[in-house]
Amino acid sequence: MNKKLVTLAVAAAMAAPAAAMADATLYGKLNVGISYMDQEDGFNGWGLSDNKAIKSGWVNQGTVDGDEFIQVQNPFVPTAQGPANRIGVKGSEDLGNGLKAIYQIELGFSLSDSNNNGAVGNEAITMRNTFAGLAGGWGTVLAGRHDTPLKISTGPLDLFADTMADYNNTVGFMDIRADNAIAYISPSFSGFTFAAAVHAGGGATALGTGQLEFYDPITGKKLFGSAAGYNQNANSLADAYSFAGIYKNGPWYASLAYEGLNGNLACDTDWCDAETWGKWRVGLGILDWNGFSLTGIYEGWDNGYWVDGAKADLWNVQAGYTFGNFMVKAMYGSNTQKDIAMGAGIVENLATGAGYDACAGCTDDFNYKTWTFGVDYNMSKRTKAFLLYTANDADELDLIDAAGNYAPQTQGIDWNGFQLGMMHNF
Repeated sequence: MNKKLVTLAVAAAMAAPAAAMADATLYGKLNVGISYMDQEDGFNGWGLSDNKAIKSGWVNQGTVDGDEFIQVQNPFVPTAQGPANRIGVKGSEDLGNGLKAIYQIELGFSLSDSNNNGAVGNEAITMRNTFAGLAGGWGTVLAGRHDTPLKISTGPLDLFADTMADYNNTVGFMDIRADNAIAYISPSFSGFTFAAAVHAGGGATALGTGQLEFYDPITGKKLFGSAAGYNQNANSLADAYSFAGIYKNGPWYASLAYEGLNGNLACDTDWCDAETWGKWRVGLGILDWNGFSLTGIYEGWDNGYWVDGAKADLWNVQAGYTFGNFMVKAMYGSNTQKDIAMGAGIVENLATGAGYDACAGCTDDFNYKTWTFGVDYNMSKRTKAFLLYTANDADELDLIDAAGNYAPQTQGIDWNGFQLGMMHNF
């Protein structure tokens, strides 16, 4: 994923030439890696970096019900990120009096077998940051689809971005590219920039149609999920919101951000009382100071996954040193989640109609640790090769319900991987 501040169009407002940009600019990124994935109770083997099995280190989860292993995606697990190949077109038009119209259309695609079909080229094209807006001396405003300010606030601090060891895949930071986004970005004030965005509900749900629905088996109350084509409760101009302050001056980098996902996005019923999922994040970094880089990120959650009282602490430290065309780098991080609800009554897959009894009211604390070591070789300003190894270890979850009864144990979270790849920007 493109995690540079320029992706939020700040650069379009602050760095565009004074003359009108009459021509569109074609740009993109190609990212491919030969990878080995070793998942506990999952896939062990080789593939290219955006193969579905390879990029799903986080997602291969399950519960044990008697002797049967049931494959599910647990609600505390983020969606795996691929290498984010992309192609786009962007530009601006001078409207006079210091005002510009700006636009961007960006598409994501796969170079590999992301649908697990080796014979048929049925890979889907996805929409990435795509928007239109206005820019002037007062800043930039845009509307469309875009990374949230919280996501962008720490993008430059991830030395392993767009690889198997991207901090979304390892630590589990929950970065969001929001649809129905309206954003404002301030001009730079001596290196300081402020960004704010809202998500206009428009009938949206956080999980989407056809995803899992979670119910309380006693009251029948839906805890989260949606079966409808649209969510009547998501009707606000700000059903989600994100703010970030970013300071960049030479090698020094600092950011502070907050993001709130209202409960209306998690539940489409009139009697839903899901709490707002709040996330705040701070990032600090020294970037390329005499070849040395050191970054740190902390994120805290309240009411994680819209569960009242569920909290999390996530942190990540990275360091790198550049000499000649080489950069050696390392990362260590942790994800600790408290009172995480595992299951809630009857879990139904809306696509198949199948369901099974889940653990109602079961909670446990969860700790996940990760480390990575890698080497980059800059072949040119636009092309680099990289090599990395990552190891990711988690607690087993011994779930206990409100009556003190033992519940199914979560398995299959540990994984490690190796990747040899190349990135080319154009």
